[in-house]
Amino acid sequence: MESSIVPGASDEYSRSRFQAKRLRGPFDPRLDRGFMWIVKLALRRPYTFVVMSLLLLLLGIGSAIQAPKDIFPYINIPVVTVVWTYSGLTPTEMEGRVVTICERALTTTVNDIEHTESESYQGVAVVRVYFQPTVKVELALAQITSIVQTILRILPPGSFPPAIIKYDASSVPIVQLSLSGEGLSEADLYDLGVAFIRPRLATVQGASVPLPYGGKVRQVMVDTDPNLLYAKHLSATDVATAISQQNLILPAGTARIGDREYVVKLNSSPTKISALNDLPIRATNGSVVFIKDVAQVREGYAVQTNIVRQNGKRGALLSVLKNGNTSTLDIVDSVKKAIPRVLAGLPPTLKITPLFDQSVFVRSSISEVVREATIAAGLTGLMILLFLGSWRSTLIVCTSIPLSIATSLIILTALGETINVMTLGGLALAVGILVDDATVEIENTHRNMAEKKPLVRAILDSAQQVAAPAFVSTLSICIVFIPVVLLTGAAKFLFTPLAMAVA
Repeated sequence: MESSIVPGASDEYSRSRFQAKRLRGPFDPRLDRGFMWIVKLALRRPYTFVVMSLLLLLLGIGSAIQAPKDIFPYINIPVVTVVWTYSGLTPTEMEGRVVTICERALTTTVNDIEHTESESYQGVAVVRVYFQPTVKVELALAQITSIVQTILRILPPGSFPPAIIKYDASSVPIVQLSLSGEGLSEADLYDLGVAFIRPRLATVQGASVPLPYGGKVRQVMVDTDPNLLYAKHLSATDVATAISQQNLILPAGTARIGDREYVVKLNSSPTKISALNDLPIRATNGSVVFIKDVAQVREGYAVQTNIVRQNGKRGALLSVLKNGNTSTLDIVDSVKKAIPRVLAGLPPTLKITPLFDQSVFVRSSISEVVREATIAAGLTGLMILLFLGSWRSTLIVCTSIPLSIATSLIILTALGETINVMTLGGLALAVGILVDDATVEIENTHRNMAEKKPLVRAILDSAQQVAAPAFVSTLSICIVFIPVVLLTGAAKFLFTPLAMAVA
């Protein structure tokens, strides 16, 4: 049997075997198993891994900048509050005639209710509906709105639709703004907060601005004199009826005159509050009884239920709430940037002073983790430089820790997690593990080099010796956090990001 030999094939085969020997040393089949493939690939393609490291670093920095930042993780426990108001009803009547009917209707028509709570006050009732974490809040809101409109016909006559408010555990104040100014009364501050400041701040993405605290709410007050009402054989109801029936603006259609069509309005609403005193109530025995004969109409204020003081002076307070899974830092920065635009066109004496700022705690948490990682990398690098005397090993360790944190930030951002106290705490815990792994690997490489092995062989042998123990120890650490998946409620949303950050 003849065999053909291709010229040059033997030489090429010999060169490939020689290169493999130079890279791997004497053939060891154990090096082809486990994690050695990535080590050999890194040794064969060093520039590829340098570029990959730079890419991870850039993506990590981008993730750290773009990821939402908050004090706590997003806690998805949706709650819808139904606020009923009916002036004059006692708490017992509110509970029996409003709350009970509402709760029974909700439990039969609204899906995924976890439990309900209710509180009844004088003329006010608050029903809180807690839902399961998997609920579609938009559908639940629609169902609640539909059913409360339906039960209005069986509630006490004159009942109005309730206020329906949706919020969750993450809807907390992140910044509070104090409103003050020389020469501005409490009513002025309240009006400026409601009519000008609040609508402009509500355009900030993720921000929710409720009504101001403090201040006085303007109202038209009618002060009746019981003796005069008795003398004229009238009651307070007659006065209220006269004002409500004559203070009207009604559309009356259109009128065509020639080739033009005009809109006709019937306006019997006085242009001044004092003009309400001249409205007639009743004509008796040829004489007309006016409002001013039995009462006085003036501009007044609703009964104050809360007072805000700044430096001993009364003012108003606006709270900005975080709505949903939005970055606290972005909301606070946007609110502070919007303040100069809000003040433009308002009285020059008005002052808006930020009092409470939750972004301070978020920035402090981030800086603490960065500082700890920097100290850990610096101390580890100094230890390796002192004991091993290799600046290359020091550079490797000081580079591996930031790259590991950058990779973790990329993965956490891809999974929809935010940068918060829990995830930062997990990264801070992992810094110690990273230091241990880097130190053991570098020291073991130097030990193999001390045995007169070539550099590449020493790296491969060191990685092969350390890979399995390091992997097992890492799995042991991750196993500690497995019970986190069994948590429920708020604890689940708090500690799951911590476990994910460590893993």
